[in-house]
Amino acid sequence: MAIPKLDTPIHTTTLPSTGEEIKYRPFLVKEQKLMLIAQDTKDVQEAYNNLKGVIDACTFSKLDIGNLPVFDIEYMFLKVRSKSVGSKANVSVICPDDGETRQVIEIDLDEVDVQVDEEHTNKIPISDDITVVMKYPRLKDTTTLKENDASSMVDMITSCIQEVHHGETVYASTDMNDKEKREFLESFNMEQFAKLNKFFDTMPKIRHYVKVKNPKTEVESDVLIEGLESFLA
Repeated sequence: MAIPKLDTPIHTTTLPSTGEEIKYRPFLVKEQKLMLIAQDTKDVQEAYNNLKGVIDACTFSKLDIGNLPVFDIEYMFLKVRSKSVGSKANVSVICPDDGETRQVIEIDLDEVDVQVDEEHTNKIPISDDITVVMKYPRLKDTTTLKENDASSMVDMITSCIQEVHHGETVYASTDMNDKEKREFLESFNMEQFAKLNKFFDTMPKIRHYVKVKNPKTEVESDVLIEGLESFLA
């Protein structure tokens, strides 16, 4: 006798970067194992591969996971997690009034959304006749980032150059190799490089404000939670 198959509910959401309607399901036991490994491992590449595997399975392999912006990946993961184990999550935050006291608060993941800074643009004027058009970093672009490492930062920025406009001439990313793009970036002065950094500082992120009360000082503060790691802390 064949063992009966269980029905899995299907949900829909809108992909932040494109507005495309996406169908997804909760993760199953086999994917939960991957998710737990992704949370606990110190190997960034392993965490990336497991996170990608969970989202790919739960969206029926309809998304090009490897080329999605980081904020799409984070958003989809929270949606899948919410429908799998519930929308409530406990998050550890530091009380800003003393900078050291930790409080665990409960948040509703269904209220968390991708937010865009009003000053954000992907068209960066570098000089009077040169404009750089940027694309959002993919998850794999960020796995090579090292803290306080200028070289890895330049590598990530290089991977995000989509076009360079010089007057009426447009140079597509495919027209340039990595060495040429790196040399182009390294010719920037600090003011020009800061304009590129602003693209990353203001790009869409999953963000959510919560109120937290410090039990030691009784001071209540607004705390910003952003980035997937913060919501899984």
